[in-house]
Amino acid sequence: MSTPDNRSVNFFSLFRRGQHYSKTWPLEKRLAPVFVENRVIKMTCYAIRFMPPIAVFTLCWQIALGGQLGPAVATALFALSLPMQGLWWLGKRSVTPLPPAILNWFYDVRGKLQESGQVLAPVEGKPDYQALADTLKRAFKQLDKTFLDDL
Repeated sequence: MSTPDNRSVNFFSLFRRGQHYSKTWPLEKRLAPVFVENRVIKMTCYAIRFMPPIAVFTLCWQIALGGQLGPAVATALFALSLPMQGLWWLGKRSVTPLPPAILNWFYDVRGKLQESGQVLAPVEGKPDYQALADTLKRAFKQLDKTFLDDL
């Protein structure tokens, strides 16, 4: 599911890719100092859960008190846009090519997986963060945690 050029991705497919990336990325504490994904995924899940009720509450509160509807609608739209911003960022990140330092570590982890007898599909083009997430998820299931020592 790697894409060699992140500019060729459809705007709406970024949301779907972001959701897939958030489900694929392993939420491990040892990855948190290096990758920002743990925090973004947690906040996006939080926003998906709580922002729609906050938007409805804001609208109902202003209507019930006879307040101005314009600011209430603007606040509700802002609250509803927060989960979409998180998914969009995750989708954009999933198709971003890996920087050289992480790329070397990516190939090291793939090598350790292949040494342990795992069959991996060949990498097409330049690996992106989605390929890293898939590899890390598999590595956390199949390998011991010592593969993180090189990070």
